[in-house]
Amino acid sequence: MSKELYWLALTLAATALFVFPYVLNRIAVRGLMGAMSNPSPDDKSVAKWAERGQRAHANAVENLMIFAPAAIAVHVLARGDALTANACAVYFFARVIHYVVYTAGIPYVRTLSYFVGWFATAALIGRLLGVL
Repeated sequence: MSKELYWLALTLAATALFVFPYVLNRIAVRGLMGAMSNPSPDDKSVAKWAERGQRAHANAVENLMIFAPAAIAVHVLARGDALTANACAVYFFARVIHYVVYTAGIPYVRTLSYFVGWFATAALIGRLLGVL
């Protein structure tokens, strides 16, 4: 397995796990049956951190839709090297940090970690286009 695919697999696993704190808070607030039912206006609100965690998860999924094809294309086209491997590792850690600080409500670090991940993806795309 290439380093790009390794870091992509870790990113996929992390993104899949990001939903669980929100779901567990929803179960704690509404009960198991309430969490499994369709939302209604009368539902109790989940914690603010859980709402932020849900938004952080959605953001991770949205950005994964750009990162994953870029990482796969680097692998398939055999364009991988230390730059692309490091870019994939940086992306993974940037997204984990983004999730944690977004959920915790830390604004400036959240924005910084988002852009670090964005630039890591841009590096992969630059390698694919032959500009890096």
